Amino acid sequence: MSSLLNCLSQASSRPRYAFMVLSLIAEVADEKGEAGPFVRRGRQAFTLRDWLCDSLAPMGGRDPRRVALTERVRSDLILEGRMPEDPGEAAQVIEDEVRARVRASGKSNLSRAVSELVGAGLLRRYYKGYAIDHENRGGQRHAVYVLQGKARCLLPQVRPVQAPRRGVAVQGELRF
Repeated sequence: MSSLLNCLSQASSRPRYAFMVLSLIAEVADEKGEAGPFVRRGRQAFTLRDWLCDSLAPMGGRDPRRVALTERVRSDLILEGRMPEDPGEAAQVIEDEVRARVRASGKSNLSRAVSELVGAGLLRRYYKGYAIDHENRGGQRHAVYVLQGKARCLLPQVRPVQAPRRGVAVQGELRF
């Protein structure tokens, strides 16, 4: 773990953020270290990038910029005439709009962090999905991240379960 943290401090401009990204990817990764393209939470499925952005969003909840964004959204909705009269409904509309804007900016931050992690050899990125008339990006494809190198230490350690020891055979017992 210490060598992973050292590697992150050298390779990333935001090592704590990069570590949180790696930890979240490890949380949803399979035994091969592969996460995505979708993450299931309850009955809902989210794209990996959306889930990562939503999971990291609470980290900036007390940031003055988040408070300023909420006020900016409130004033934008009033100017556009889309602010509901009901205070409860208005709060929900504001929260939804703030969440959408935070997710959009979060995807940029996430992409930058993932690119640094790929460059450091801690993560591999590829895409799954169906591409329609598209040469390079997009085209209904979704990101899949694979933990590599030192980052694999974040995967849960699966220890083989030993079969219970059997005593001496007793009358009427069949051994298989």
